[in-house]
Formats: sequence, C-alpha cells, structure tokens
Amino acid sequence: NVGEGGHSQAILEASSPGGRLLGIDLDPQALETAEENLRAFRDLIVLTNDNFSNLSRIAKEQELDSVDGILFDLGLSSLQLEGESRGFSFRADEPLDMRFDPRQEVTAWEIINHYSEKDITRIISTYGEERRADRIAREILENRPIDTSLQFAQVVSRAIRRPWGRTHPATRTFQAIRVEVNRELETLEIALKQAIPLLKRGGRLVIICYHSLEDRLVKNFFRQE
Repeated sequence: NVGEGGHSQAILEASSPGGRLLGIDLDPQALETAEENLRAFRDLIVLTNDNFSNLSRIAKEQELDSVDGILFDLGLSSLQLEGESRGFSFRADEPLDMRFDPRQEVTAWEIINHYSEKDITRIISTYGEERRADRIAREILENRPIDTSLQFAQVVSRAIRRPWGRTHPATRTFQAIRVEVNRELETLEIALKQAIPLLKRGGRLVIICYHSLEDRLVKNFFRQE
C-alpha cells in the first residue's frame, strides 16, 4: 500500500536518476494524500486505486514486464487511524466501517451486528489470536446493536475483564474484524504469488508486516520460494 507516500519517496530518491514507481492502494483518500506528498516526482510515478492482489493485471496494464523491486507495506497509515472516521481506532467514537475500499459492501458493522456467535468467535480467535474470543463474541451478541468504535471497544473490554496494560484490551479484536472486512490474509497470499514472476533476476521483494499472522504467512512463502 502506498499510504501517505513515505516509502515511495524514499524509493524514488534512492533510485534517482531514472527510477520510476508504480503505487497501488485500495484507499482513494490515501492516494490523494500520496499524490500531494509526491508531487515533486509526478513525472516518475503512476498511482492506481486498486487491490495489490491484482498486481499482475495492473503491471500488464502499465506495460511492466519486470521490475527491480517490490515493496508490500501491510500496515495501517496514521491517516486511516486518526483522520478518516472509519472506526479503525478505539480512541474515537466513529462509525464501524473498517473498509480500506469504500466501494466494498461488507463493513465491520455488518459483521459485528449480523454474524453468528460461532462466526464471530472464529474470526476473533483466528485473526486476532485472542484467547477470550468466545467470551467476547457472547458479549457482542448480548449488546447488539453496536454502532461505533468506542461502543465496540467498551463491549470488548467488559468481556475481557482485565486491567489495561501497555496494549488496549480491544486491540486484537479490532485487528481481527479489520482483517475479516478486508480479507487481508487472502489478498496477501494472492499478491505474493504474483510478485515473484514480475521480479528481474536479482530483484528484491520486501514485505513490512505488523502482526504474527502476516509474518507467518510471508516467512512460509519465502521458505517455499
């Protein structure tokens, strides 16, 4: 993901002169910010609002047969966490959205308010690696409807019933719902398989991971390759 363009700028500076960059991001607001931040390089970049799981198609459309390097930055940007009112953070009272792509139909609200207790337990346990997933799912069902990120965080915190440490008690559950909403692990797996054939001999594939599920998937893929 291009995000706000920080890594893109560093890549363009390091590859100057002659370096070019294709940036992909599902979030149209992130792309607008990146375009503004990268305006000094506007003749060297192409930014596209798409899913990186469509990497092969996007590269073909841009007439890119091979590249020197590919970077997947899998994290949320500060823009998404702090400024877009999509419920990514439990520090503000925002609508439960959590979509990177606003064109997508399924939101966090749909999952939290309509999925079965069994499915919510599975999502929180699998994608959040949360040991109290069953207790959290039960508390969610008992408190429906849940409409905002702050409400959701409070429900999860009550279910866990533990004092706050350095990490907010709802962190793993928020991660799990976001991963489910955006099908993050599935799209990562698809994108990884498409990246290898695009690399020139000696090219580099770099992945920045932010939680153990991504990390495990990427390391297993690297070992296989």
